[in-house]
Amino acid sequence: MQLDLHLVAGLTSLWAAAGAHAACSSNLLVDDFTRWMTGTNNLGWGNGDDETMSGIAGSPGRVVFVPRDVNSYFYESFECRQAASDGYTAVQFTIEGPAGGYFVVEAQTTANCGVDRSTYKSSWAFVEGLNGQRQTIVLPFSAFSDNPNPDALVGLVWSGFSHSGVQWFVGNVTLVCSGTSPTQGTGTTTRSTTLTTTTRVTTTPPAGTSQPPSCSHLLIDDWQSQSRLTFLGYNAMGQASSDDGTMTSVVVSDNRLLLTPRNTNSYFYSKFGCVDARTTYGGISFRVRAAQGTAFSVTLGYVSACGATTMQTVTRTTAQLGWTFDGTEQLYSLSLSAFTGLDTSKLAMIYLSGFNAGSVFGPMAFYCGSTPSEYAIPTGSATPTLITRSTNTPDVPAPTQALVIDTFSSPTSNNLGEWHGADEGMTVTYGNNAMTLQTNNSGLSWYTQLQGGCADVRSYAGAYLHISFSGSNKFSVALQQHNAQCDGTLKPYPETWDSLEAARYAVSSNDIYMPINHFNINLSRAIGFSLKGFYTADPTVITKIEIVPSPPAGYQPPAKLASGRLVFTCSRPNSFAFAIDDGDPKFTARVMDIIKQADIHVTFFTVGLPLLNSDNGLAAAYLDMASRGHQIALHSYTHPPMEGLPDTAAIDWEYTNSIGAVRQVFGAEAVSSYFRPPFGNEGARMRQRLAAVLGDPEPYIVNWSVDVEDWLWAWSDTPGKQLEAFQRDLSKGGNLLVMHYLHESTVELLPEFIRLVKETGKTLMRVDQCMEDPRAPPLA
Repeated sequence: MQLDLHLVAGLTSLWAAAGAHAACSSNLLVDDFTRWMTGTNNLGWGNGDDETMSGIAGSPGRVVFVPRDVNSYFYESFECRQAASDGYTAVQFTIEGPAGGYFVVEAQTTANCGVDRSTYKSSWAFVEGLNGQRQTIVLPFSAFSDNPNPDALVGLVWSGFSHSGVQWFVGNVTLVCSGTSPTQGTGTTTRSTTLTTTTRVTTTPPAGTSQPPSCSHLLIDDWQSQSRLTFLGYNAMGQASSDDGTMTSVVVSDNRLLLTPRNTNSYFYSKFGCVDARTTYGGISFRVRAAQGTAFSVTLGYVSACGATTMQTVTRTTAQLGWTFDGTEQLYSLSLSAFTGLDTSKLAMIYLSGFNAGSVFGPMAFYCGSTPSEYAIPTGSATPTLITRSTNTPDVPAPTQALVIDTFSSPTSNNLGEWHGADEGMTVTYGNNAMTLQTNNSGLSWYTQLQGGCADVRSYAGAYLHISFSGSNKFSVALQQHNAQCDGTLKPYPETWDSLEAARYAVSSNDIYMPINHFNINLSRAIGFSLKGFYTADPTVITKIEIVPSPPAGYQPPAKLASGRLVFTCSRPNSFAFAIDDGDPKFTARVMDIIKQADIHVTFFTVGLPLLNSDNGLAAAYLDMASRGHQIALHSYTHPPMEGLPDTAAIDWEYTNSIGAVRQVFGAEAVSSYFRPPFGNEGARMRQRLAAVLGDPEPYIVNWSVDVEDWLWAWSDTPGKQLEAFQRDLSKGGNLLVMHYLHESTVELLPEFIRLVKETGKTLMRVDQCMEDPRAPPLA
């Protein structure tokens, strides 16, 4: 029969019936998700979603996931526990889901702890009445249907989620000991108050009831991000992964890793932490594409105790493993049993070495049992909808003839007699009234100017930019805006620009037509056009750039997409903003002390992945700074050049994981509409996707007008040149800073940077305050 229970977490009546035996003295922590990257909970057993979710990630205190559909679930497994005899009477966890939402908790029990755990039976408790905030749920064993046996508890499963495609959080799963407070002994503190929740027992299994939580692949690395691997040095387990500079190149693309060895001494490794594979994992599998005759060695390392620094290794060559290659991609597996003498209870690393040729590797994961199987890349969550922006119909007559800007008859100037040229490093070839551009660096641009100062192009507001091209259209086109003084010696120069995606406006494989009024800038202060944000190394050949009165007959331009506000300077008079990017955690405390002593407010742009690393102290430091009134803003998840990513899915992955990291540490209300692109790398796609993912048509893309050039001078023999760079940009009118705390020299110059700004009489403040954002806190 059905039984309605009104559960109020915190009331002793919920756990008063303890049973005759009460051996426990404190609550038993099942999972606080500090071991998420190892695929285990605090009891050393598996947890996960068996790839049923659209996305899932764990961080200390909770796991966040997005159900794909009613079949999505999350589980916790553990050694069969005589919970009732040991004095445990209830299951406790925190939950945050959509207001009005509901879900099901499944308790899996067996007849007794001496039988096969796969013979478990399922009992369910239906939880409803969520209010959209974090809530603490306590479920007595009596709240579950069909009389579960709490003296043979083997697993817990969360399923039947009412809302798909949105984020849910589950945190701090605990078994409650009789006579103790539900939150005692968990080692964590819930920051929300305890809330009333109604649960209803159901005797009908919910849709999407899980399979036994036996095992799922333990992912080592899915090669999701070039930057995660080569800039931050993390794999998917949050552990170190690198070639230590021994390879000629390490390239990540399309969930594949391309290793090009310099010589046979080149190597690549990926650490596991400390994985116990004895009862769960039989080996490691991954795809390999290599030419015939390719050979290398695979080494597995283990430690005598988790945390030990000394490692023992066992090595097998590809010949010993029976691997041969023919130039096609095939699935290969290495059985742990093939590594004689290997201690599989504390596996620490895989090490690839002795390459005689380059090789491509697919996602690498531990597989379950003795039969090799492949880790499948989960399908992504729904792509956020692009936001369109209205454009004004220009109240000006259309020009009567075309303005030809460039036909490339000269390598140094365009048809207007103004300069054209490229950033250093871009390959540019002129000839036969054509220009060929080629680069593998999305941060490089080619420019053609309309005028040396400010060009007033308002009379062309109803016209179209026409570009005749062949080859790749995977780039952005920007129209740049001058500063208010029309003075190129002052900072910033340019003041801003707007970028459009060339591929969206291509009429054919040879012509691009862009309405001038789709460039959201001040048309009275135009500088010129630039071609930028190239995200393929394929060449582009341009034969003409011009502004024409109208497009071809029948052409309907696409909608203008919201692309945010690209800013280099504060708008508030007499203001200055210190916008500080992440650095080396060993300098974090010193930076925070300097800022406290200076009694100023700043903005911290934080990279998501290091923020979730509980060992580096970043999260604690930034939580403290946020509590003191400083702004926490977004700086991607793994610090890649955003516009250079291969597709919009990769761009979205960076944004959503960056946002998720901030939410996990600071709460949903802390997510910012301020984003600093790593390396200042910007283009139409990353701007459009930022607006879409945030659901904000005008997020701030924050670059800078003051650069201390720590990237150039901090490690040099003349680190004091950082101060010269700061003074130079400050004297030119710059008021929006970029710096990192990657080196001691930069950190120790920070007080001097602050002093110099204060001497100018400018007020130091957060970026959102200097931008006069009405959402920003008032100035003190």
